[in-house]
Amino acid sequence: MTKAKRGIYAAAISPFHADGSLDTDKLTGYCRHLVTDGGCDGVAPTGTTGEGSSVAMRDRLGLPQAFQAAGFKSDQVIFGTGAPAIGDSIALTKAALEAGFCNVLVLPPYYYKNVSDDGLFAAYARLVEQVGSDDLRVYLYHFPQMSQTPLSPELVVRLRKAFGPIIAGLKDSSGDFEQSRAIVEATGGISEGFDVYPSSEAMLWQGLSIGTAGIISGSTNIFGALAQTALQTSDGPERETAMAAVKRARAMASKYPMMAAMKQAEAWRTGDDTWTRMGPPLVGLTSDQQAAFRADLAAVHSA
Repeated sequence: MTKAKRGIYAAAISPFHADGSLDTDKLTGYCRHLVTDGGCDGVAPTGTTGEGSSVAMRDRLGLPQAFQAAGFKSDQVIFGTGAPAIGDSIALTKAALEAGFCNVLVLPPYYYKNVSDDGLFAAYARLVEQVGSDDLRVYLYHFPQMSQTPLSPELVVRLRKAFGPIIAGLKDSSGDFEQSRAIVEATGGISEGFDVYPSSEAMLWQGLSIGTAGIISGSTNIFGALAQTALQTSDGPERETAMAAVKRARAMASKYPMMAAMKQAEAWRTGDDTWTRMGPPLVGLTSDQQAAFRADLAAVHSA
């Protein structure tokens, strides 16, 4: 098993059956598209964009085996294994390891609010200790707007000192570049083997310049190739042009509910309207939103 490669990741959307269960075959096929044709170096399923908190435990537990059967490598996938109950996170993390995947993205237990760093340290420590594998690579998940449970730089450093390379990195979905900078400065970033991933491709080179590892983004479900082009360009006018295209695309996508918009785009790409199914309480785009999004998407692709 290998630590996740650095670069462009899509926070993959999740397809559902009519009864709300996860369509694992469709998900693995979609993720194969992202890494072969979609410009992505890897995928992060069952995170926020993947509606992980709306996916039943039985489906989440079986997902790593499906990715193994589909031929994914361990360094291509970072599974979201966060849950309000740390015992569920432990079970999901063990399922990933048993299928040959060591990289997991773990939200803090997010039901109880205003918890202390000591409490959060205890939660992550329990996960690491009960999983009990030196192969494990945990990517902490900082998304205070959703979880209402922020991860401070001090906590991150404490976990890293306690568990070394098992605490492999952090996804920063705060949208605050200064927060990403603070984490990189506290941990040493990629120079010390700690991989910080901002959640917006608009921050790609701004982040790489200070020692981040890439991005894990919802909008790279459709704009992964743009981000990959920007990643591969050398410094100068070519990169500025590529990043301008990335920023326009990201700004457009951010006008809409991200999960619903990414699913709508995939439904249009494939001609399969079942992609628009959302896990309640989330809902799809309204007809007015669909019309506006289609026009905006066409404008981005023609620019």
